[in-house]
Amino acid sequence: MNRREFTLHTGSFLGLSAVGGYVFAATSDSPTVAPAARDLYRRALVLDCNLAPDLGDRLPLPQARVDTIRSSGVTVMKTTIGGFDDSLESTLSDVALYQQAIEFHPDLFMQVRRVIDFAAAKRQNKIGIIFSFEGVGMFEGKIDRIELFRHLGVRVMQLSYNNTSVFGSGVMVSSATSGLTELGRSAVAKMNELGVAIDLSHANADVLRDAMAASSQPVLMTHAGCSAVHNHPRNKTDEQLRALTHKGGVIGIYDLPYLTASPRQPEVRDYMDHMAHALMVCGEDHVGIGSDQAVQAFDTSPKALEEFEQAEAKRHAAGVAAPEEDRPTYVVGLNTPTRCEIIADSLLKRGYTARVTEKVLGSNFVRAFGEIWTT
Repeated sequence: MNRREFTLHTGSFLGLSAVGGYVFAATSDSPTVAPAARDLYRRALVLDCNLAPDLGDRLPLPQARVDTIRSSGVTVMKTTIGGFDDSLESTLSDVALYQQAIEFHPDLFMQVRRVIDFAAAKRQNKIGIIFSFEGVGMFEGKIDRIELFRHLGVRVMQLSYNNTSVFGSGVMVSSATSGLTELGRSAVAKMNELGVAIDLSHANADVLRDAMAASSQPVLMTHAGCSAVHNHPRNKTDEQLRALTHKGGVIGIYDLPYLTASPRQPEVRDYMDHMAHALMVCGEDHVGIGSDQAVQAFDTSPKALEEFEQAEAKRHAAGVAAPEEDRPTYVVGLNTPTRCEIIADSLLKRGYTARVTEKVLGSNFVRAFGEIWTT
């Protein structure tokens, strides 16, 4: 189970908790935003490039969950399917579940496969879902499966999770010989050919370098932070951010604990420090949002935190956990379905223009997908 799969099985109760060393006060995480920010958010095309709806255990969804998802104000979300090491069969089951959710709730969801689907989702007041992969286990080393999944609508793929894959290595691998494999170079070529976006969020420095050199299209870092603000393997250096910009890509800032040093839980100001740094290094056309969360708030009840600790223990035992992966996965002040609206309000309060704010909210990623997707 990855962290996002854990959050999908939790509710949204927020309370005073002290479990496993975690101590934090109750908060609604729904601060009042300025009217200008609210108006901008309502008219913007909001694309969170790593967010998941809570589909629960059965369909159709209960009305309360439908209302929570719709209340987020998100237009399109890129959603991870298949976990970090799922098999072909398990991944196909996940794809089928999302397609079934779209079938059960045609007034709520639509699948996003083409650039024109972004505007259609906004116009029709639906939530578009971009299918994406973090792991490569479902390929089983077979490059032709990239085409299979592309035709099922998986339009964003990574080359590795935190550890080594048949394509290359993730952020937990630092060896100087851990770049793209020959099979990985073939995967990059196939993704370019088919118009599949390459996501380097979990790639290590060697794979980042090799993939950017090998790709004929812009590449993405859909959910990451900035090493200059907090040095962590999952965060990207200024050099890497500049290379991404030169390639025409976009980085989405995540709201994970890796924004700050352990044991402190990050807050909105920490998130915005990463956002501001990325905007300074990359410029206003290359930064977006990639929450790496579920739509609903992270459940901080004692029972949910105990379950979280159990899931984390499994990740550590499997060797896929990152350093400082020792805190609940949320940012204080953003633990709400309307987190992107709070980010918009924070951008305006820091002096960024409405134009820049709308770019961060979604149009930067829309532009990048328009350059990458061939149809």
